[in-house]
Amino acid sequence: MKIAFKKTLLATSLALTSFVSIADDLGENWSANVGLVSQYFFRGIAQTETASASAGLDYEYDGIYVGTWVADVQDGLEIDIYAGYGYETEGGLGLSIGATTYQYTGLFDSAYNELNLGASYSFLSLEYSVGTHEDDEEIGIEESDYDFIALTAEYEGFYATVGSWGKDFDGDYFEVGYGTEVGGFDVGVSLIKNSEELDVETFDGEDSLVFSIGKTF
Repeated sequence: MKIAFKKTLLATSLALTSFVSIADDLGENWSANVGLVSQYFFRGIAQTETASASAGLDYEYDGIYVGTWVADVQDGLEIDIYAGYGYETEGGLGLSIGATTYQYTGLFDSAYNELNLGASYSFLSLEYSVGTHEDDEEIGIEESDYDFIALTAEYEGFYATVGSWGKDFDGDYFEVGYGTEVGGFDVGVSLIKNSEELDVETFDGEDSLVFSIGKTF
């Protein structure tokens, strides 16, 4: 695990150097990010057993956003492509609509395609996604439909999220954490507790402590 973490840290450092140059050249509507987590979780489900590096590139103009994000999932890469529109009313209510496709190299998983809806007000935010998990005969995955809903509360760096999967796939999770800036980097720690349906290793449910560090340009 220590060797994997060191390799991932080196990859992140190289990506950091490249993305600094990209972000500086593209202008104010563009942003880039790199990150490293001790273990990659997505919506309460562990995607890796060890550390994972990631990098992303985003464009935003007048509420319209387009972006891509890539993460190491051990057996290949996860490549996300997303786009949408969001706005905030004078009263502070934020609303958004978009779409995301999750693509994978290697034999990690088949693709997911989903519609994303979001709302936020004050310290609360709500997300709802509905999508399709594509079939892949090579790795024994049948097509299925799913939805996901999560409510998050944030206050001065602290946050708590409760999320739930539905339709052809069930499961719930709870996550609490804290994030802050140290020396120009975003650092964080979170505790994730998922139900047995989301524990893909033992199917007993688990508690996981995750550390993260990242940078946005």
